[in-house]
Amino acid sequence: MSEQMVDISFPVNKNLLLSLKETKDEFTQDVLYFSALFFYRKRKLSLGKAAELAGYNKMDFIQKLQEEKEAIFDYSESEMDEIFDDVSTIK
Repeated sequence: MSEQMVDISFPVNKNLLLSLKETKDEFTQDVLYFSALFFYRKRKLSLGKAAELAGYNKMDFIQKLQEEKEAIFDYSESEMDEIFDDVSTIK
């Protein structure tokens, strides 16, 4: 089954690109990365799906997160307790 793609576009003032000193392609890549990061942080996308949105494979996305000093796995204390409880039941 092939996945359907949706083209999303929005206008950006050219002065904004000049202020950022970025090309259209660089800006687009940044928007995709930061969108992926936002949805990953909000736990709306898995690591793999966030990587896909950003245009990276999973390992490259992890490396980018490390370079940006972003948490790769950011579990709450209760989530960690649940994980350790599950692990303790494994013999």
